[in-house]
Amino acid sequence: MKPDYYIRPPIWMTAPETSRLINALSSIDGDKIIALFVGGCVRNSLFDRPVNDIDIATILSPNEVSRTLSEAGFKVLETGLEHGTVTAVLGAKYFQITTLREDKSTDGRRAKVNFIDQWSIDANRRDFTINAIYADIFGNIYDPVGGLEDIKVGRVRFVGNAQKRINEDVLRLLRFFRFYAQFSNPPPDRQAIEACKKLAYKLPNLSGERIRAETFKLLETNDPATTLSLMSANGVLRYFLPEVKQIDRLAGLVLVENLVGSIDPLRRLAAAVKTDIEGANTIAQRLRFSNRTKARLCSLVVKDQRIKINMSLKSRMKLMYLLGADLWRDRVLINWADDIALGRNQEGTFSKQWKNIYKLADTWERPVFPLKGADVLDMGMEIGPSVGYYLNNVEEWWIQNDFLPNRNECLLKLKGFISSD
Repeated sequence: MKPDYYIRPPIWMTAPETSRLINALSSIDGDKIIALFVGGCVRNSLFDRPVNDIDIATILSPNEVSRTLSEAGFKVLETGLEHGTVTAVLGAKYFQITTLREDKSTDGRRAKVNFIDQWSIDANRRDFTINAIYADIFGNIYDPVGGLEDIKVGRVRFVGNAQKRINEDVLRLLRFFRFYAQFSNPPPDRQAIEACKKLAYKLPNLSGERIRAETFKLLETNDPATTLSLMSANGVLRYFLPEVKQIDRLAGLVLVENLVGSIDPLRRLAAAVKTDIEGANTIAQRLRFSNRTKARLCSLVVKDQRIKINMSLKSRMKLMYLLGADLWRDRVLINWADDIALGRNQEGTFSKQWKNIYKLADTWERPVFPLKGADVLDMGMEIGPSVGYYLNNVEEWWIQNDFLPNRNECLLKLKGFISSD
């Protein structure tokens, strides 16, 4: 196999741990190409993007990889032996090494594989051309399926037949749109779009966890709104997120998040969906959210307690007390995005006012309500719902009085509430 291109080896490629691993694998047979980098680490280097994970393909069997790297001082984790994958650890560095393979059978979620030693066959079973580019430790690039040209023009394209690739693993349908958002220039590859339209009905067969992970990765991109619009126009969203109906609002949120330096995929999801608390619970169940994430989504879709640019300072302080600093920031950004979606000017004085409202939480100290449940019990009430009832009544009064009443004044008010009932 001859190289098709060359890059100056990036730092991750020449790191001591990387060299040690490649040298250990290559010691099996110095006359053959034993192991090459592949996937995201090569793709991101060619796009000049940061590299987080290092994937390596090899002609060695998983057992040979495990034995060789263990002897070389690596900790070896058998993370996916049936698919030919082991993870090697040296210090703080992790490497995922996978034996070249071809899919023997697939069911849309997982595959049964045969291990092989032919690089071209391994390349042709991969998802996208930009992920099927290999590199050696010297910076030589091997491109069996035309990924270099796609990188050059900014195009995301399935390897071979798009429908076949998606049927092998339906998650690839969502990955296409995520990679389109990350790496591609318009227009999207037509064969890919047609395949996604035709096979989108299979998305509900995927686990909620897998859909959630890809959705959040898409939402974290620089311009998720454009890609979600593409997904909506081609009938894809309705199969896993039919609630996404406020894409203009999402676009506004992306803009203001960039202005304040805070990117959050769940907040972006909340801005994009048109729903209520019941609908938010449905989304959370579908995407398998934790209870904490579900509660936060529900709090973000609530329509009342809207923050307005012309609110008085006292009103802002009262609402911030009820929401808390984190939810206050979320609501400010979403309501700011609402104004932008309505066509209001997002620059100049308007933008400065919203920024100042957002920054209120940075220096705010939450007032401490002077009473506790024990104070209600001390006045002769029994443990039960009435404790919270009376405490909430006094707290509401305290908030309406700008948090100024002291403990004695609150106790007097509590006594009055109890005696009046």
